Amino acid sequence: MINECYISAANSVRARKRIAPHIYETPCLPSQGLGDELGCELHFKAENFQHTGSFKLRGALSKLTTIDVDQRVVTASSGNHGIASSYAASILGHKLSVYLPVNVSKQKLERIKSFGVEVVVEGDDAGHSEVIARAAAEADPTLTYISPYNDTDIFAGQGTIGLEMLEQVPHVDNVFISLGGGGLVSGIGSVLKAFGTEVNVVGVSAKNSAALNAAINRGEVIDVEHKDTLADGVAGAMDVGSLTLPIASNVIDELVVCDEDEIASCLRLLARKEHQIVEGAAALALAGLVQNADKYKNQTNIVLLCGANFDDAKILPLI
Repeated sequence: MINECYISAANSVRARKRIAPHIYETPCLPSQGLGDELGCELHFKAENFQHTGSFKLRGALSKLTTIDVDQRVVTASSGNHGIASSYAASILGHKLSVYLPVNVSKQKLERIKSFGVEVVVEGDDAGHSEVIARAAAEADPTLTYISPYNDTDIFAGQGTIGLEMLEQVPHVDNVFISLGGGGLVSGIGSVLKAFGTEVNVVGVSAKNSAALNAAINRGEVIDVEHKDTLADGVAGAMDVGSLTLPIASNVIDELVVCDEDEIASCLRLLARKEHQIVEGAAALALAGLVQNADKYKNQTNIVLLCGANFDDAKILPLI
């Protein structure tokens, strides 16, 4: 498995060259006060400033830059991956179809449509839409399906964040990453293990939707109950046989689970102490540090702020 991590890290180096013209190299911002309160040197890798508002653009570009523009592409996501893939297709020239669930918010639907892609509204929820999109690609050899996370090119793109981190903060002890399907932590974690110096990778899950946490603990993807969570950007089930599970299991050094009160508290901390209004999945990563703050005192910590595409009605009243 160590070899797979090095292969993934090498893929991230190659992906960086492909996507560089189209992404923003986001800053690693020093804390404006919270780090002092927690007794550590704290930096925030600000993917909330990325084009389309999340890290997902890196993976989408990494994948699409390996696919001929004449090849029809299909994906499914009512959130950051759908927005990122639509934007990437619009600037690269790919013909993309995005499957969305019937309960997709009007705001997200209109944003995805604004990039000129084909939209198919079908499926009871995002997971169901993904199943339908995969089936459409399997039935039509002219279609190429793009998974939001279960693809080596996708997490190679996400790994470019790790390359930037190591350049921006030359010595880092701990990196806190929110866990969803595992693409983000697999990509970044592989880079940190391959090129960093004893960097501790902390994977943080939302208690209400902790599929990857459960899969790592069990050693295989299992069914878990999914409840509503403020960290909806990383919520949802994983594919059986996921490519990310073995890599994530290898690169994650610690697993932390946070509840909704902890996520809400960190949304407020980021807004009031750091002047950053982010989505719940970004606050989740900080919650992993805050929950165990004494453990990481007098160390250099990076919290990945994965995005800022939030529902105003859901997030703003909390901060």
